[in-house]
Amino acid sequence: MHINPKQEIRHSKFAMFGIGMLLFLLIIAIFGPLLTPYQPNSQTPFAFESPSFNHWLGTNHVGQDILSQLIYGARTSLLVGFLTALLATILSAIIGTSTALAGGLYDKIVMRIVDAFIVIPAIIVIILVAAYLKPNLLVLILLLALLGWQGGARTIRAQALSLKEMGHISAARSFGASNLYIIFRHILPDLVPILLMGFIYGVRRAVFMEAGLAFLGIADPTTVSWGMMMHEALDFCYLNVWRWWLIPPGVALSLTILSVTGIGHTLEGALDPRLRREANA
Repeated sequence: MHINPKQEIRHSKFAMFGIGMLLFLLIIAIFGPLLTPYQPNSQTPFAFESPSFNHWLGTNHVGQDILSQLIYGARTSLLVGFLTALLATILSAIIGTSTALAGGLYDKIVMRIVDAFIVIPAIIVIILVAAYLKPNLLVLILLLALLGWQGGARTIRAQALSLKEMGHISAARSFGASNLYIIFRHILPDLVPILLMGFIYGVRRAVFMEAGLAFLGIADPTTVSWGMMMHEALDFCYLNVWRWWLIPPGVALSLTILSVTGIGHTLEGALDPRLRREANA
């Protein structure tokens, strides 16, 4: 029996929690400048100030308002997550479908490149690049996208190989349709569920990678992010300041990853009947 994915999501508390939390974070990210009277990098004379009416989460070691940094950190995490996932999904769709339809030498060469990229650890490449280039936000997004499309491309290629043997595509070929026309008119519409799942899990991966790299210090120190906040807070973990400096960005990052996981897990169960019972559990 076919079940509408919308109904599946409505009946899943995990998915509804994820959607609600993600919308809340998006609102904070978009309207962040209107929600706090302080700029995230503006310094005050009051370092390590405890939470108060003026600074709800206190201040850090240079007097910066922690709540302001927490709000602006949501913008950084979601921007990196969505742009990286979008670029990686586009790359995987283009490469996966083109190799399936073109075949031959092009398919063999590209798939060997894909295998090589899968073997190379992404974090090692980013560390090496960061040693020679300034690790700003744009460079990080491009690196994460270029190192995150390979798995999706293999999945899309496998599905496209199956789809191209279907009758309506064979009929389109007999009428002289080009590969480009077949990809955009017939292949990609059937791959929307797979592309959507790849995008959702790409967002989760990118958010986690950005925070992890910033936590390790491999990021632009002028960019406000949850990972950078935790990285700086660890240097003062012997003070009570860690309670309002380290915990909030950790909780915000955990809730973001959990919300994206909830949406993806439920959608996967709705699109794949074999996982439906597990998604509803």
